[in-house]
Amino acid sequence: MARKKSPKPDQRGQHAPQIRNRRATFDYHVLERIECGIELLGTEVKSLRAGNASLEGAYAAIQGGQVFLCGANIATWPQAAGVLQHDPLRRRKLLLHRRQIRQLARHADQKGHTLVPLALYFKNGWGKCELAAAAGKRAYDKRQAIQKRQQQRDVQRALRRPKR
Repeated sequence: MARKKSPKPDQRGQHAPQIRNRRATFDYHVLERIECGIELLGTEVKSLRAGNASLEGAYAAIQGGQVFLCGANIATWPQAAGVLQHDPLRRRKLLLHRRQIRQLARHADQKGHTLVPLALYFKNGWGKCELAAAAGKRAYDKRQAIQKRQQQRDVQRALRRPKR
């Protein structure tokens, strides 16, 4: 079984958390992944570094040749003054090249396909978003995934048992 790597420490030696959308791989077939920058306000950066964010129900939308992250909840930063506070559910611009946006638009235009954020994290001090072009799974696909995962657990359990 492959071990998961812990996130690399940032410049100050602290581990920046990685916010994952665990539900996305259960609900969608991931067709293509792309890493993009994300435009954040100061209090959003602090809150994201503290791990106070959720991608539950989040999606990306292409409007006017730009990609926006909608529905992502980055909690308010309690130490910030009221005027400096950000809206937790505001649309955030994703930073992509024009060619990448056209590529994602081709996927998003197909029936049953959508753009789903898989993770929010920091890389070399910059906020990043892992975005996926995805197709929705049917109910029978989900049942098959659950059954396959259960079989893998049973195999791992059998391998761990000492032989008698």
